[in-house]
Amino acid sequence: MNDIALKAREAGVVGSGGAGFPTHVKLMSPAEIYLVNGAECEPLLKVDQQLAVKYATELVRGLQLAMQAVGAREGIIAFKAKYVEAIAAVQPLLASNMRIHILKDIYPAGDEVITIWMATGRRVPPAALPKDVGVAVNNVLTLINLARAVDHGTPVTERTLTISGAVSDPITLTVPIGTPLREVIARAGSITTTKPYFVNGGPMMGKLLDSIDQPVTKTTGGIIVLPEDHIVIRRHRQPMQDIMATARAVCEQCNLCTELCPRHLIGHELHPALIVRSANYRDIGKPSVLLSALTCSECAICEQWACPVDISPMRINVALKERFRAEGARYVGELRPLDPMAEHRLVPTSRLVTRLGIAPYNKKAPLDESEAHPATVVLNLRQHIGAAAVPLVQVGEPVQRGQLLAEIPPDALGARIHASISGRVTAVSEQSITVNA
Repeated sequence: MNDIALKAREAGVVGSGGAGFPTHVKLMSPAEIYLVNGAECEPLLKVDQQLAVKYATELVRGLQLAMQAVGAREGIIAFKAKYVEAIAAVQPLLASNMRIHILKDIYPAGDEVITIWMATGRRVPPAALPKDVGVAVNNVLTLINLARAVDHGTPVTERTLTISGAVSDPITLTVPIGTPLREVIARAGSITTTKPYFVNGGPMMGKLLDSIDQPVTKTTGGIIVLPEDHIVIRRHRQPMQDIMATARAVCEQCNLCTELCPRHLIGHELHPALIVRSANYRDIGKPSVLLSALTCSECAICEQWACPVDISPMRINVALKERFRAEGARYVGELRPLDPMAEHRLVPTSRLVTRLGIAPYNKKAPLDESEAHPATVVLNLRQHIGAAAVPLVQVGEPVQRGQLLAEIPPDALGARIHASISGRVTAVSEQSITVNA
């Protein structure tokens, strides 16, 4: 393990823009290009675009370190053209082997595979990884955390996230990891709907929260508050049996879900229309058709944009993915030719905002990094892809902010967990460690 990867491991750095892949592992694989995904794919989320302005020096430093670790010859920072302040802050700091790539304001620019294609021209085959085409990818906050870990030994104890939607004062704020979401949401002023529902993430790929007493994790990028009758909430709440019944009864075989699927457009076999048909009629068709559901990015274009009769191919894909993973099944498929209309079939964000009915909520959420002091934090032991971290502390033990509380299991993929506040350990379970200030 190189020194940069080692320091990322020690600090518990994980990818903060997606599922939380441990960054130290990524830094051990050679790559020709290191790509900073600064697109901020989802509407209403305002984290990376603001952090890139305030911490431009640390962002570029993080890119430099990451390039050094993997031996990259080129570093690319992908920003949407509308992020004018971020581009202006970062551009003067770039080395000769770094550049900014300007993305169109389309969705899903920000999806890792789509961003790689748009910024480098390389296409990641289905079921493959970016490293298979010589590219490594991280988002803005991840590389800022890497710079802090390497240059100052600072572990990841905070998370920046946006609170938006039906709130009086949308805000982007930095809080200790483990802070209850309820406390964070309260920082955005009053809730402006009588029956609020809460989405963890963006309106397209986010997940409906069962409770806002859950803690902030290393991958919590935003919370969106929406009314009970909002289309996004109605889709989330629709039972799976209703989705299947609707698909069976009203699917017109128009093929729009496939023709607008970003992964299909860039040459993946993924064919939502055929998957819906196969799932409805006892898995008829080629086995690879159903297995290709494993390559779905869950971008929700098929359900939120393409389908004219309110079917959710994505939810069917998700159900199939759960089944296949439980069975240990894997998809193997070739990269097909690029659709000649691919670039023109991606969705303009402005039109998506209108279609989703979130235009009234598409407001500034200014960055506020005033210090937060939660009385209690709950630190999940699995805030990342891989195995849960193993606790190193016991109930009653005093801890200091930044102290290592849980270690990666031997020979496992994982990430360390550090104390985000100073205090005393009040609970330790297989799922979490609780610290009271």
